[in-house]
Order: sequence, then structure tokens, then C-alpha cells
Amino acid sequence: MNYEKIDFIKSKPKNEMNNNPISAVTFCADPTAIEYEGRLYVYGSNDHQQFEAVTKAGKNSYEKIKSLVVFSTDDMVNWRHEGKIDVKKAAPWINNSWAPSICSRVEEDGLTHFYLYFANGGAGVGVITATNPLGPWTCPMDGPLIWQNMPGLTDCPVPFDPGVCIDENGVGWLSFGGAVAGGKTQEYPDTSRIVRLGKDMISLDSEIAKIPAPYFFEANELNYINGTYVYTLNTSWVERTDWKYDVPKPTTCSMCYMTSKTPLVEDSWVYQDEYFPNPGSFDMGWGNNHTHFEKFAGKWWIIYHGLPLQAELGSEGGFRSICVNELEVDEENVKIKATRGTKKGVDPLKNLNPYEKQAASTLFSAARVLLVNNNAEWGKTPYVKSMEKGSWIMVKNADFGNEEKEQTLVINARGEGFIEMKTGILGSDPVAVVQVTDSGMKTYEVKLNKSVTGVQNVSFIFGEKFMEIADWYIK
Repeated sequence: MNYEKIDFIKSKPKNEMNNNPISAVTFCADPTAIEYEGRLYVYGSNDHQQFEAVTKAGKNSYEKIKSLVVFSTDDMVNWRHEGKIDVKKAAPWINNSWAPSICSRVEEDGLTHFYLYFANGGAGVGVITATNPLGPWTCPMDGPLIWQNMPGLTDCPVPFDPGVCIDENGVGWLSFGGAVAGGKTQEYPDTSRIVRLGKDMISLDSEIAKIPAPYFFEANELNYINGTYVYTLNTSWVERTDWKYDVPKPTTCSMCYMTSKTPLVEDSWVYQDEYFPNPGSFDMGWGNNHTHFEKFAGKWWIIYHGLPLQAELGSEGGFRSICVNELEVDEENVKIKATRGTKKGVDPLKNLNPYEKQAASTLFSAARVLLVNNNAEWGKTPYVKSMEKGSWIMVKNADFGNEEKEQTLVINARGEGFIEMKTGILGSDPVAVVQVTDSGMKTYEVKLNKSVTGVQNVSFIFGEKFMEIADWYIK
């Protein structure tokens, strides 16, 4: 086979200047997150499952979503697609799996147990558990934890969108709710709910209490900060009329927060303010709104979704993408500073190490590739498959060091054709060209044609359709 330089696909769903959204190839939404062993794991509703079912001309009406997507990172700009959680397989009784919320706790067996709550459509809340953030996940119950008209739950027609936290005493708390209670108004819908969880995290240990959230719509979340329970909510689209608080009325479909020291006492909840407007107000598309706060690497982050990617992938169907920005939190006084999302996103916490094995699904950006889940040969981490000749993937800020030396690319790939490795911009000349000749996954080693130093973006360009990469590193 004769090598000719590959003409890479010119589209850039996510260019080198923008760190949002976190994935350039996968639609996902309603984020939650947790730290484990130095990595941040982000989980979201699998909008891509809906996208694949209805195609780019269809609409995101959510009914096909029965799985969750998982990403992880240690630098906040290169995100490893960890695959999907097949919630339908773990819990066959579900209708859907939307809007996850996760927490973890070291239990008596010495293991860290992860509890992942999700909306069973609008009908209730389910839970799956694992002892690893990537599973395997099982459902400890034969049905939902929360459901419509369950004993102790009245006037909450849509008990969904869970938010979970664990307080300083190791006690779990769950918020949920949606829509407008009978006889109530859009101004004060009276459907926000909170309950204390049992020691097993899959039962209830209190009466279900109300949170008096104004203009409440959906997207319940909970945080526990400095002895205070922080409840966040998405406000509705209706015009703002009645308002009894000293702070300004929240804007349309914005995110607001309330605080309490005694969460089961309805009157203890204090409305604080709006902290995040609708993504449409900062050029990420008008749609629903859902955020999560997470402290990682000594900083607070707001993780949210918008619509910055769908037009680049040829759709206007309402398919959402997860983004992240820094968040200013006054922990001492438990105050959340108002912020807005940006396509630029955040600066990297550190550089990527190209001398350590990198899963091909660790990406900053990409064009015209598929992430293939649960490949038996390579475990659960997906590998990357080209959809066209010239498809490419990229990681950002790989630090090759300052010493000039002989370097070798080690890459696991399969298919038939050439794969180019480039550093710097996509239009540069390749520093290595790998001829892939086998339909089975195989390790190839190719010496770089020049010494690469400094901090560089690294790209791989596929020479043919349906070629695949599992992982790579430099030695």
C-alpha cells in the first residue's frame, strides 16, 4: 500500500480555542459528578441514544433514553469517554433514565459504594449501585425508590430529577419533584420535595417534606457545604409576576438556589438568588437548564448543559451537550456567585502525559468518529472508529518535555490503511505514519521522524473509513 498524505476533514465541532463542550462527538445532558482516586467522573443523560434512534432530522423528546454516559478527567480539558451505563439492563423495570445524581460513601466492608439515582421518566426515581465509578452497576430494588402517589407523597405529579448529597454525619438526603400541585400557582408550584435516606441509601428514613421553591420547574440538585444544605432548582418559563423576596426575580428558565440547616422543616428554607441564567442568554441555545456543583482539585466547578454542538453535527432537534466552567463559592457564608457559561470553558489543571498509555477515547476534540462501547477485547473503555477517510481525534496540551530524543509511537489499532500522528495544528506534517494491516487489534510501533518537545496538541488522522484505535503512548 502506497502512502499519500491524508486530507483531514476540515470540520471542527470544537476548535482549539474552546474547551466546551466536554465532548465533540457525544450528546449528553443533566450532569452529575463525583471525584474518585484523583479523577472527576461526570455522568449524564444519554441524549446520543435518542439522536441515534431518531437521526439528525428528529427531535429530542427523550423517550428513547434508557442509558447514561460517563466521562472522566484529571485536567478538565481532555475527557475520557468511559462508555455508557445500560440502565435498562441493570433495572429492566424502567421506562427511562434521565437526570442522574451520584454520591459515594465508604461502607462497613471497607469499599467505596456508589449510589446513582435517576429519573424514571417523569414517573419517579430509581437507584443503581456499584463499588466502582464505572460499575458493574446493579439495581438493589425491583422497582423505583420514589413513585407517583406512593404512601407519604401527595400533590407531586412529576416526582423526578433527583438530587442527592451526604452530610457530615454520613446521612444521605434526596430531593426530587416537578410540575404544579393541584390548586397551586406557577409562582409557587408547591412540588419541591426532600427526604432523609435510610442507612442503606435505598430506603426512606423520614417523612417527605416540602421545599417552598418559587417558580419551580425541574432539575433538583443537592449539595452540603459548611453544615448547610444547598438546594438548586430550575425555574419555569412563565412570566414573572408575584414576588415576595428582597432579591431580583429570576430570569426565564434560570437556575436558583435555596439553603437550610434543617432540611425537613419547610419554613427553614431560605431563597437566596439566581446563580446561572439560561444557556440561550450566552449563545449556547435556548432550552431546559440543569446544573451540578462539584469541588475538585481545590476548585469549585459548575457543570451544565447547552446546545453548542448540535448545529455542528447537522441537527436542530434539541440535543444537548455537557459543559463546565469555574464557579465561585463562598464556603464560609455558603454563597454562590452568579456566573455564566462560555465556550472557552476552563484552563487545564495540568498537561497530559504522552508517555503514559492514553485511551483513544480520551479526547479534547474530534471530527467524524464513533465511540464504540463495550468492546470485549479492550474492556469497557470505548475505542474510536473513523466514519470517513480524514476523520481525526485530538488531545490538548501533551507535554513532551524539553529534551530532544528519539521517540516511538506505540498504538493499538485495526483496519486497513494509514494513520497519521501530528503535533501542533491539524494542517502540519505528520511526525509518524502508521500502516495498519490487520482486521484484529494489533500493536504497532513507529519511530517519530523528528524529536517532539514542549507542550503540543496531538492528533491522529485516519486514512480510511472504519479504522479503529484503542490506545496509544510515546516511548
